[in-house]
Amino acid sequence: MKVTEHIQNADKTLFSFEILPPLKGENVRSLFDHIDPLMEFKPPFIDVTYHREEYVYKQRENGLLEKRTTRKRPGTVGICAAIQNNYKVDTVPHLICGGFTKEETENALIDLHFLGIDNVLVLRGDCVKSEQRFIPEPGGHRYASELIEQVVSMNGGCYLDEEQTYNNGTDFCIGVAGYPEKHFEAPNLISDLRWLKHKVELGAEYIVTQMFFDNQKYFDFVQRCREEGITVPIIPGLKPLTSKTQLTLLPSLFHLEIPCELADAVEACADNQAAAQVGVEWTIRQSRELMRFGVPCLHYYSMGKSGSVRKIAEALF
Repeated sequence: MKVTEHIQNADKTLFSFEILPPLKGENVRSLFDHIDPLMEFKPPFIDVTYHREEYVYKQRENGLLEKRTTRKRPGTVGICAAIQNNYKVDTVPHLICGGFTKEETENALIDLHFLGIDNVLVLRGDCVKSEQRFIPEPGGHRYASELIEQVVSMNGGCYLDEEQTYNNGTDFCIGVAGYPEKHFEAPNLISDLRWLKHKVELGAEYIVTQMFFDNQKYFDFVQRCREEGITVPIIPGLKPLTSKTQLTLLPSLFHLEIPCELADAVEACADNQAAAQVGVEWTIRQSRELMRFGVPCLHYYSMGKSGSVRKIAEALF
């Protein structure tokens, strides 16, 4: 079932979460051990992130450096298939521009469609660590909007290597990311919203936000979206703080602000266990206020650890 159908059919705020694929060398049991504690809260769908390749440089005997690619996590398609087979729950694979040609993207979409996966979250993706800016794959997409266009074309039965339209097109529900505090590369929030609207006009059917710790940021974002003419569901993404180091790490990685009240409470903690409890309590407060606001779904970024998310879900669902 599509994410939008789950939202339309719901009579209350839904619960969903995002997982990271396990590290290379781990098996599917390590993945299920993370998901198992959250399944009693009946998530209608689970997001699965995609992590592109990284570059490493190995020194040869002659002293020159050799550039090699490496992947630290297995592919999202197989993980989505394993989750759907084991839990009978919908999955939302992340689809990114970086590291893929258009042909490779099409092949991934064909596999997903064959497996009965009805949803994709379309993202540009981050640049690799060795690059200062995003560089598209030769023969790939530069922007998420271009990737949306390819998915929409396949939904209409148009494939890259065919000159005619086929009746056996795909039928993906397309989600995109939204940034309550602005994408860090956008010159301003107005410009960022206009590009978001462009993605919706191209075919995006729902929005999932970047994590935020101040609900007013989300409320203002939703209001601006509606004023801009964006009418699709906007799902808030939440991340409970789990350690003291995340006070500086998360703002650096995700270009967001942490409210003074939360930062002061975490800094006063004696250890990470206490900090994680503060993070849980803060996210529960956030979630309750968002539920009163009438959000369609609460989407939690678990970052590969389900403990804090489970405590939150126990209090709310």
